[in-house]
Amino acid sequence: MPETVVKQNIQSTETKQVQARKKRDGWMKILFLAATSVGVLALMLLIIDIMIDGVATFTPELFTNYPSRRAEGSGLKSALVGTLYMVCIMAPISFLIGVGAAIFLEEYAKKNRLTRLIQLNISTLAGVPSIVYGILGLTIFVRGLNLERSLISGALTMTLLVLPVIIVSAQEAIKAVPGSRRDASFALGASKWQTVQRSVLPSAFPGILTGIILAVSRAIGETAPLVMIGALTYVAFLPSNLMDQFTVLPIQVYNWISKPQTSFHDLAASGIIVLLILLLTLNLIAVVLRNKYQKNL
Repeated sequence: MPETVVKQNIQSTETKQVQARKKRDGWMKILFLAATSVGVLALMLLIIDIMIDGVATFTPELFTNYPSRRAEGSGLKSALVGTLYMVCIMAPISFLIGVGAAIFLEEYAKKNRLTRLIQLNISTLAGVPSIVYGILGLTIFVRGLNLERSLISGALTMTLLVLPVIIVSAQEAIKAVPGSRRDASFALGASKWQTVQRSVLPSAFPGILTGIILAVSRAIGETAPLVMIGALTYVAFLPSNLMDQFTVLPIQVYNWISKPQTSFHDLAASGIIVLLILLLTLNLIAVVLRNKYQKNL
């Protein structure tokens, strides 16, 4: 009898513990769901408010007209083209330098105190406020290299902004490649670069590509660095070369929202819609390309 009573007590205690854990899990699930719902609900309300304000001015003229002092004839043409030009310059430079640095740090550099210090600095730079990069771009490109307040200055400044993010994401993608792939390549007589080129990079490419597109998406929405280097708020022409002045979508939206007239606020809402479409398109491309290349591995 005593043994039976002990077993019953143990089972009762275990049952209570399981019930307590399930109850705790239930409360935590509700808490996490509530936290997620608050963020999603706030985002949906913000998007709905923007859609209501901007749908009336979201017309073809928004894309064909230059900015104007009159809201009726104002548009996003120069800002949209300036954004696309900046991305077309920034993305290839960021890809070459960022992925090259990640390959060197992961595949060629010796793991010593110096490389750990470099890695720490890169990880730290990924979290530095964007305005610091604007100050750096103003010092190096605008004043140091005498590139003035030009399109190339803006593209190079935004390249500095996204480089740490691209390097870190590319390193993580390269680390995720199994060591057996490298060993198999070396066993077949391949050199170090042949192994990296034909075995490591194809496997890591989906992660690298996703990191690059997400970094470019961040750059498109940034304003502070470009304000620091002097990107104009009113540009009624298209840049014809790299040394021309320019503007981008976030700066144009900021210019409109700072005006007292309600009609300009509606235009700003339309500009935000265009920016959201551009960002969502880039994120969708990242997902599609990642899934495509993962299937081909």
